[in-house]
Amino acid sequence: MRFTLLTTIAALGALACGGEKKADQTPAAGQPGAAPAAPAGPVVEVKMTGNGSTKAAFEPAALTIAPGTTVRFINVSGGPHNVAFWSDSIPAGAEAVLAAALTNPIDKLSGQFLQQPNETYDVSFANAPAGKYKGFCVPHQGMGMKIQITVQ
Repeated sequence: MRFTLLTTIAALGALACGGEKKADQTPAAGQPGAAPAAPAGPVVEVKMTGNGSTKAAFEPAALTIAPGTTVRFINVSGGPHNVAFWSDSIPAGAEAVLAAALTNPIDKLSGQFLQQPNETYDVSFANAPAGKYKGFCVPHQGMGMKIQITVQ
């Protein structure tokens, strides 16, 4: 009887440890490998272009948006591209908002690189203070790839 009891307990323990279906292990939003959350407000698209040697640009290079808008950056050509913001060229109080909005950053106020054509990167301006946000593409800053986003 003891043998039967011990084998039953061992079998139940093995079943409990490895036999059950595991909980969903999908990464949480903002974690590497996670799908981006759908934007809550309006979305404005900005194309990132380049010919690989002398011309790289955000199109449009200047835009005005309402608070709560998401700016969707799209790598069209000439990548890799990203968007980064100068901390001394954004409104007071905006640094923490941008830092939270830049998923998988490569550096302070610098979004991840878009390597593939049609790859996108969303930056939400929810809770962003009104004002001008001056930014650039890290690999193409020397080529003048700059952007100004005005939140009003």
